[in-house]
Amino acid sequence: MRILVVQHASNLAAAMSRCLLRIGYDIDVAADLAEADFKLGGAAWHGLVGDRAQPDGDVLRLVAAHRRAGWTGSVLMLTALDSPGERASLIEQGADDYLVTPFTTAELATRVRVLCRAPVGPVVADRASRLRFGDLERDGHGGRFTRAGVPLTLTGPEAAVLQALLLAGGALVTRDRLATYCAGGQHRPEPHAIEALIGRLRRRLGDPDPIQTVRGIGYRLVDPA
Repeated sequence: MRILVVQHASNLAAAMSRCLLRIGYDIDVAADLAEADFKLGGAAWHGLVGDRAQPDGDVLRLVAAHRRAGWTGSVLMLTALDSPGERASLIEQGADDYLVTPFTTAELATRVRVLCRAPVGPVVADRASRLRFGDLERDGHGGRFTRAGVPLTLTGPEAAVLQALLLAGGALVTRDRLATYCAGGQHRPEPHAIEALIGRLRRRLGDPDPIQTVRGIGYRLVDPA
């Protein structure tokens, strides 16, 4: 798998790259937003890791532009601001996870492994099956998701959540269970992160909204038709 490290501090970029290379990822480094833009547009990347604020702009704005063009890689943002507002902002604006600095290489390795792998547990056990609920479907071959026959462009965590909801077949899926699907039993997203992820998934799916919120508990699929 290929990971793009976006980091203007050369010493930190080198340390992150060594860590991710050791655990088997193919790594390249972009020292600024312009270089990251060029590299994201020219190759297939499974994930991006880096500071949001670069000397020439906001990495999450770049991510949003490439996702509109069809890129579905996972994004891990580094932040020095360990406050609920900052963490929520990162998730709401397009990051799939965050890592508070300073961090250990073990933490970095764990977060990247979780973000860049396929869903686990019951979701993996049923990966070969075709799933359908209303006009939502996941095929049984490539694992592609569609709505009313139109392909959906989803990030890894978004796909994990939708797959968990499809497997439930309209039954309630608790927020804790969704966190398990997303985290693979390791780093579990906080409740506000799950809520932000559901919000982004709803925007991907469009209207009418097929996800019903059961306040304080979780979510389930409903057939708007």
